[in-house]
Amino acid sequence: MSSAEGARPVVSHPAFRRLPPVHEVLQQPELAGVRAARGRATVLRTVRAALAEARELLARGEAPPVDPSSLARRATSLLMAERPSLRPVINASGVLLHTGLGRAPLAEEAVRAVAAVARGYCNLEFDLARNERGQRTAGVAELLARLTGAEAATVVNNNAGATVLSLRALASGREVIVSRGQLVEIGGSFRLPEIFEVSGAKLREVGTTNRTRLSDYERAIGPDTAALLRVHTSNYRIVGFTEDVPIAGLCALARERGIQAIDDVGSGALRPGQPPHISGEPTIAEGLAAGADLVLASGDKLLGGPQCGLIIGSHEAVTRVERDPLMRALRVDKLTLAALEATLRLALDPDLASRRIPLWAFLSASADSLGARSATLAERFRSELALDATVEATHAFLGGGSVPAEALPSSGVRVAPPCSAANLNEGEWAALLRSGDPPVVPRVHRGSVLIDLRAVPESNDVHLFEAVRRAADWARTGSP
Repeated sequence: MSSAEGARPVVSHPAFRRLPPVHEVLQQPELAGVRAARGRATVLRTVRAALAEARELLARGEAPPVDPSSLARRATSLLMAERPSLRPVINASGVLLHTGLGRAPLAEEAVRAVAAVARGYCNLEFDLARNERGQRTAGVAELLARLTGAEAATVVNNNAGATVLSLRALASGREVIVSRGQLVEIGGSFRLPEIFEVSGAKLREVGTTNRTRLSDYERAIGPDTAALLRVHTSNYRIVGFTEDVPIAGLCALARERGIQAIDDVGSGALRPGQPPHISGEPTIAEGLAAGADLVLASGDKLLGGPQCGLIIGSHEAVTRVERDPLMRALRVDKLTLAALEATLRLALDPDLASRRIPLWAFLSASADSLGARSATLAERFRSELALDATVEATHAFLGGGSVPAEALPSSGVRVAPPCSAANLNEGEWAALLRSGDPPVVPRVHRGSVLIDLRAVPESNDVHLFEAVRRAADWARTGSP
C-alpha cells in the first residue's frame, strides 16, 4: 500500500473527517470482482472520484453516505457508467449505409470469423501446406475470382486507397483521361483531382459536365496517355440533356490504343441481382466482362462487408498494383480479411446471402412485414408506455454514396414525447433516444420523431422498445 492511498484527505472542512481513507474503500468486498475484471489502477481512480464527489456534497452541507461500503458501491456505479467511445446503436434513421453509423453491419458469420482469428494466431501470411511464406489476400482473391470471373484480385484499406494505388501503379507520371462529369467529391471533402495529385498520375479532363462522347476520349489520347478511367457517380445523378460513354466502349477504345481501362464502380455491387432489389448500378462482373483491366469497389457498401477497397482485374494489372511499395501502407489486417472472406462465401449462394448478409436482408424485407412490425411496436408504445405512437409509411435510402435517387418503401413509428413532458420538443426527444443504452438514432421528420424500421433487424425490436421506455422514463422524471 502506498502512502498516498493510506493517507486521509487533507482536512479543509470539519465534515471531511467522516470520510474513510482510500485503502479502506478499496478493500471492500463489493470491489473485488470489479478489481479483477478492470484492474486495480482503474478501480483506484473511481474510488478517488467517489470520495471527491462525497467531499463536494459535504462541503455544500449535504449528508451523503460516507461509510466504506457505500462509497465502494458508488465507485462501482461510476465505473459501470463509463462507456466506450464506439458503441452499438440502433439505426432507425432509414439510411441503410449510414457512414456516420459505420455503413454496412456484418453478417454473424463474418463476426464469428473475426473473433476466431482475433483470439490468437492465424496463417495470415503462412502457407501451411508448403511451410513457407504465403500471400495474405490469396483466400479472398480466389473467392472474388469465382464471384466475378476475374483473373486476379487484391484488397486494400478502402476504395479511395484502391484508386490512389491503381493510378500510381499503372499511370504514375503519365496521363489518365476522365470525363469532366465524373470528377466526383467523395465523403470528407476528398475530390478526385486530389486523388490524382497524391497518386502521381496526371488528370486529363474531357467532355463537359453533362455530355461526354467517345470522340472526346479519342482526340485526347496521346503518347503520354496511360489509361482511361470511368468513375461511377454513385452519390449524385445528372439528368436531362446528358450523354456518357458505356464502359464497354471505353474498354474497346483502350484495347485499340494499347492503354489500360480502369472502372471505378465505387458502390461494390458484385453482379446483377447481388445485392437483391437494386437496379441501375454498375457491377464488378459487368466491368470485367466489358474488358476493364481493373475494377475498383468498396467492400462496406453494397457488398455488405467490412471497410476495404477491392482491386479486381487482369493478372498483369493486379500484379503491378501488388508490387507497388505503397501496397504495404494500404494493406488490410487479418480481421478485415476474415470478415471479407466470410461475406464473400455467403455471396456464393445468393439465396443464403439475401438472408444472412444484413444489408441484403434489409433490402429483401417487404414493406408489409415492416408495416406489421411497426403496428406491433406502436401498440406497445401506446398500451405499455402511454405514448402517442402511430404507424407511418416511409421511404428509406441506401446512403453511403449508393443509389442516391432511389427511395425504398419502408415503414416506421412516429412517436411523440410523453404527455408529462409536453415542453420537450422533437429535437430534445430525439436527443434522449440517442443518449440511451443502446442509443437509438431516429429521423426527426415534420416536427416529430420517426423510427424507421428498414435498417433495424427484427431481433432488435425488443431492444428498441426498451430503449424508448428508458427515454420516456427519463423524459418524465428528468433523470436517467
